[in-house]
Amino acid sequence: MPLNDETLTQELTELSDLYEKALNNNHLDILDALFLESEHTLRYGVGENLYGISEIRNFRKARTGGSPPRRIIKRAICILTPETATVNLEFQRAGESRLGRQSQTWLKTKKGWKIASAHVSLMADKS
Repeated sequence: MPLNDETLTQELTELSDLYEKALNNNHLDILDALFLESEHTLRYGVGENLYGISEIRNFRKARTGGSPPRRIIKRAICILTPETATVNLEFQRAGESRLGRQSQTWLKTKKGWKIASAHVSLMADKS
């Protein structure tokens, strides 16, 4: 299978768009459904390290108002195997001068593509 298979890239693009829409609208059910239901799932955020789907869900529930609004500057999707892909974003939060980065590792399961690992960070301010 060629790296970056066009059909799988389109699937991950649509899922990434769904994730962004859910994130910006604080749709917790959709966000939860996109993550792998596992104690091994992890999410490193700007200010938190979350291990396991329970910690990820509890963090999202406790975050008043959800994630700050953001716009995507660039997205890079890499299909590694028919069941493994990475989705990396460069973004900017509303009213924020710093750029952010998000990396996700997606696995194709019997229930569809799921995020097994995620990392979000903000770059240092250049001003």
